[in-house]
Formats: sequence, structure tokens, C-alpha cells
Amino acid sequence: MKIEILMALSITALLVAMVVASRRKTFIVSEGFCGLLYLNGKSLHRISPGKHHFWKSGYQVQMVDMRQTLLTVAGQEVLSQDNVGLKVSAVLTYQIVQAEKATHEVQNYFTHLHNAVQMALRTVVGALPIETLLSERLNIGKQLFALVQPEADRIGIVIHALEVKDVMFSGELKKVFAEVIKAQKEGQAALERARGETAALRNLVNAARMLEGNPALMNLRLLQSIASAGNGSGNTLVMGMPAGFMPVKNGKPENGSHTET
Repeated sequence: MKIEILMALSITALLVAMVVASRRKTFIVSEGFCGLLYLNGKSLHRISPGKHHFWKSGYQVQMVDMRQTLLTVAGQEVLSQDNVGLKVSAVLTYQIVQAEKATHEVQNYFTHLHNAVQMALRTVVGALPIETLLSERLNIGKQLFALVQPEADRIGIVIHALEVKDVMFSGELKKVFAEVIKAQKEGQAALERARGETAALRNLVNAARMLEGNPALMNLRLLQSIASAGNGSGNTLVMGMPAGFMPVKNGKPENGSHTET
């Protein structure tokens, strides 16, 4: 009789444990995430990272990534203000700060952000000429940020950075831009050559003026030229005195000196 009672109690305890175990739910929230707790579909509150046990049926937990995330918007085909077709891609760094808004306000916050960046790209690029688009990428990123951040705030997301990644053109346009850059560089090279020639001519004019007013300097220059011509050659250089060569003394031609023609 006692054995039967003990067996009945054991079976009852086992059944109770099985029922309790079937009703208990365990959820594990990883670090960097938060869990949104629902009871029969109704939102209750957040649960922090760790292991959580619930002894009542109907509980559900949705995991939300709270870390900074990188979103790349692939090349979008847009027209600039001067009707030049190009592809522009962007990179967005965002972080969810209000998990309830991000999951309850829109069906998919990732897709919502992606579409917001696409529309901002079309708006900003379509209002700029191609030269401005190529030379002011940083300002374009700021304009994109100003357009996308309000929409992100509405769904509980903070944008840390939004920049233009690539600006891509067709093969024909690349060839045209290469020719333009080549022409610009050739023009700059020609301008530098002209400046160098002008400076050289100016120096020659100044030197001629100095020689004209100082015969001793002209003689000295002649001797320097003769020395440079014979330096290191191992040969003897013999040349006649040129017309106009005047021996000088104390800065004046010597008495009795004359010029032979």
C-alpha cells in the first residue's frame, strides 16, 4: 500500500514538473542588443542582456540590434542640374536609440532608411551642376545629412555619418573629362614656359644695361667666358682682342688707348 502511494505521488510530481516546464519560457538577450517583451502580442517593456525566465505562456521577445550599423546605398542613377547622367553611391552610419519606435513606427526601419537616403541623393544631386558635384563632396554629405536626419529621428534612430562614396560616369563622359583635364594641364605648362622665357629676357635686358654702363664689367665677363671655354679641355685657346676692348684703370680707359675696327 505504501509503495503504491509513493508511486502515485512520484507520478503526480512528475506530471506537475512537466506542466511547469512546458509553461516556462527562457529567452537569452545578447550583449549589444535589447529585447522587446510582448505578452499575447502586446508590447510590455524592454529586457536587458542576459537570461530571462517567464512562467506564463504567451510571452514573446523581439531582439533589436542597438550597435552602430553601416548602410551602403549602391549607385543610384540620377541626373545633375545640367542633365548629365551619373551614378552616385553613399554610406550611412546609424544607431537605434529607441527600439520601440524603430520597430513599431515603420514596417522595416532598414528599408525605410535606405529609401530616405535614395530620395535625398536624387534631391541634392539634381540641384547641382556636375562641376560642383565633383569639387564639393563634403558639402553634399552635409546636405544629405540635413535631409535624412529628421526622418531618422521620427523612428528613433541617430545618424552618425552620411557621406558620398562614389561618383561614377559613363565611358564617354570619362573620356571627355580626361581630355578637359589634359587641356588644362597643357595650358598651365605653356603658361609656366612663357613666364620662364619672360623672366629670362628680363634678366638679359638688365644684364645688357649693366654692361653698357660699365666697360670694366664687360671686360671681366669676357675673361670669364674665355676661362670657362678653356677650363678642363687641356687645350690652349688663342683669340684676338675684340673691337671695343678697352684697357681700364680705376674704372676709366687708360690714356692713349684706342679702339681698332
